[in-house]
Amino acid sequence: MYRPTKLDTLPADPTMDEVRQFLPPFIADEAVFDGWTPTARDAAAAAQGVEPGLATLAFDTGPMDMIDAWIGHIDAQMIEAFPPERIAAMKIRERIRALVAFRFEAVAHQREALRRATAIMALPANLARTARISWRTADLMWRLAGDTATDYNHYTKRMILSGVYGSTLMAFLDDESPDFADTHAFLERRIDNVMQFEKAKAKWTNKGESLSLSRFLGRLRYPAR
Repeated sequence: MYRPTKLDTLPADPTMDEVRQFLPPFIADEAVFDGWTPTARDAAAAAQGVEPGLATLAFDTGPMDMIDAWIGHIDAQMIEAFPPERIAAMKIRERIRALVAFRFEAVAHQREALRRATAIMALPANLARTARISWRTADLMWRLAGDTATDYNHYTKRMILSGVYGSTLMAFLDDESPDFADTHAFLERRIDNVMQFEKAKAKWTNKGESLSLSRFLGRLRYPAR
């Protein structure tokens, strides 16, 4: 069951936007059993004391609205969990690993809701919106990691990280190991393979041990085998 954080406060007379921000993680709790349906939305609203009509108006265009808002809530949690001082103490490898790991750890108790969400997001009618959501998440992770690129690397980094994050989530959905150790190992292996390749390549080209950030994430997309 979702445990509220300081992000989850709702005024006595909430606006529709406030309901959209507040209710999604509780809808995800219900989606574990009922899917991303009006039934799940209404059950979450009743459990949290949200007026049913307001919940209906807040999410009146189908499951993608609820899923999009849920992912936005996870984005907000990630921002809260990684303030600048925490990020500054990490190397780039640690930043990417920690940000990706945070996202699947944040929904570990709602994994069936995530499974159902990914199935809906993969429907042909939803692919364009799914791509926008994926880009938004990758962009946020890169900005939290300190990326300031404005050239073509800005776009390639985000496309590559979207793929890395997506493949890690797929591993997570099928992971039955204690504390999702296999998912952590999956991500770690990809990073290790990339760094080993780049170090060897740097020696071959006499460029030393200074690794390119864009190349690092590029290799994450296509790990050494």
